[in-house]
Amino acid sequence: MNHVVGLALIGAVAWGFWAVLADVATRSMAPEAAMVVSYTVGIGVAGLYILYRGTTVLGTDPTAIGIAAIAGVASGIGAIAYYAALEAGAAGIATTITALYFVVAAVLGVVFLGDSVAASDVAGVGAAVAAVVLIAY
Repeated sequence: MNHVVGLALIGAVAWGFWAVLADVATRSMAPEAAMVVSYTVGIGVAGLYILYRGTTVLGTDPTAIGIAAIAGVASGIGAIAYYAALEAGAAGIATTITALYFVVAAVLGVVFLGDSVAASDVAGVGAAVAAVVLIAY
């Protein structure tokens, strides 16, 4: 199996568990509190991974550090919205709709990073959006 595919599948399975467990947690605690606990533990896991790999934590490029910080702001806003959606309704709906973040990432990649787009890419994104609509409604 391709290394990228294997890692991505591990990520998908882990995030699947995270989504279900976050839903269970928000049934008896405030979504923002569940998010803080979840992300604090996640930072600890990332810290252990940094130690394992021997990675320089901040790197040396101040621009990259700033971009990572802005990414953290976006991640925080997304997480707050996601956890609030879990509290407000079904995990299946909240998770499938927020999972459309890849559409936003794909469009931003094309517009700002010059990523190429094939007809199959457009068809795939369209199919994924249709699937989410069918699942959510």
